[in-house]
Amino acid sequence: MGSLNLIPEEKIIERLRYENPWWLSGQIPDIYSAMRRRLYFDLFYPFVTEKMVRRALVLMGPRRVGKTVMLFHSIQQLIADNTNPQQIFFVGIDNPIYVHLSLEDILLLCKKSLSLKDLDDCYVFFDEIQYLKDWERHLKVLVDTYPNTKFIVSGSAAAALKWHSTESGAGRFTDFMLPPLTFQEYIHLKNRNHLMYDGYIKWGDESFEYRLTHDVKALNLEFLNYLNFGGYPEVVLSEKIQSDMGRYVKSDIVDKVLLRDLPSLYGIKDVQELNRFFTYIAYNTGSEFSYEAMSKDSGIQKDTLKKYLEYLEAAFLIKVLNKVDFHAKRLKRVTSFKVYLTNPSLRTALFSPVSSTDNEMGNMVETAILSQWMHRENLDLTYARWKEGRFEGEVDLVLMDDKKYKPVWGVEIKWSNRYYEKPQELKSLIHFCLNNGFNKALVTSIDQQGTKQVDTLHFTFLPASVYAYNIGDITLKMKN
Repeated sequence: MGSLNLIPEEKIIERLRYENPWWLSGQIPDIYSAMRRRLYFDLFYPFVTEKMVRRALVLMGPRRVGKTVMLFHSIQQLIADNTNPQQIFFVGIDNPIYVHLSLEDILLLCKKSLSLKDLDDCYVFFDEIQYLKDWERHLKVLVDTYPNTKFIVSGSAAAALKWHSTESGAGRFTDFMLPPLTFQEYIHLKNRNHLMYDGYIKWGDESFEYRLTHDVKALNLEFLNYLNFGGYPEVVLSEKIQSDMGRYVKSDIVDKVLLRDLPSLYGIKDVQELNRFFTYIAYNTGSEFSYEAMSKDSGIQKDTLKKYLEYLEAAFLIKVLNKVDFHAKRLKRVTSFKVYLTNPSLRTALFSPVSSTDNEMGNMVETAILSQWMHRENLDLTYARWKEGRFEGEVDLVLMDDKKYKPVWGVEIKWSNRYYEKPQELKSLIHFCLNNGFNKALVTSIDQQGTKQVDTLHFTFLPASVYAYNIGDITLKMKN
């Protein structure tokens, strides 16, 4: 521990006691206990208490999705489950006081400050682990050295990339991805669950259990709020932050990832170019791009563009959606694709909030719905686009069955009630269904709900807000 002489040992111990008030009080700070738990907490906590498997738990996710809060809620639950508070350590690695220390140095200081004989049955939380160089190697050593201690760490999505790019943690880490808030979680955090009830929807000849709303007007107001401010728990719960989204989200999320995380990870020289490119994508979220047009619009070479898209997707800022043709066949050469922000409120942070009548609403609703689907693993989502003679067609979302190379369902995302009145105008969807042997599909609306038949096809119409809520709800039920 030769490096300790830079900062007196007693000062570091003082800091550790400050960061771990439950050592004395038996309680986490009020600021965290007052916050509602994310619905993802119930999925995360069993991994915290899992002792049979000797692995560190790595909580990953984009910036500001509530990783630190989740760690504090885990500590609160451990204490409620009768864990000795003096066997729970929390360390924020981003604090400069720890900069010259290894994880083991810090751990031994925790032990010393509490005069513990050993670290058996202790829970150790390292927050913002990406601030430690070679953190994966340090963590692996701890897992091997202290087999009876549980290590839980959090890191930004960019940190996770680094880990995945090395094999140093293989077999020693369990990763848990915490995504931005789903619309269902947003409703839960805002305490608006009373807007929803258990009902049924018609899907072709069948009926399915579905969460519906008593008050679509009120739900749509919340949905609009979610589009503008809904990705991040702190933003949802603070009107002050909502009034200055640009400063809060942009500086804290976008700038740190674009100007710091990604350049240091990938050695990007021109950070302003990357920043401009992301701004261009964010403004056009949900649009179709081609490398040619992108290169022309941005003045960036195609090879560099491809790399930027890869980096931004890996950092969980964007999602690239590839397309299939009229016959649901993948195209051999990827020339065009859609790009979506991983949550719509990123766009608000860069530009300005949208209202329900703005032209951008269509793309924002599409972005929001796709961001709900991103919480599902191993889903092969695409969109369909084709040109036959004069007729150009598109279906917004198509789920492919990888084994059969066939589409499973199609969804048309609309922020309009027009098609409920005139379903025959859904020409692209009708053509695609008939050509691929579907007899049913889903179409979203502003507030219309019900079923419509066009020839042999059954279309289920749902308000976009209700559909978005249910994707999150069903995903959580599947994960539980």
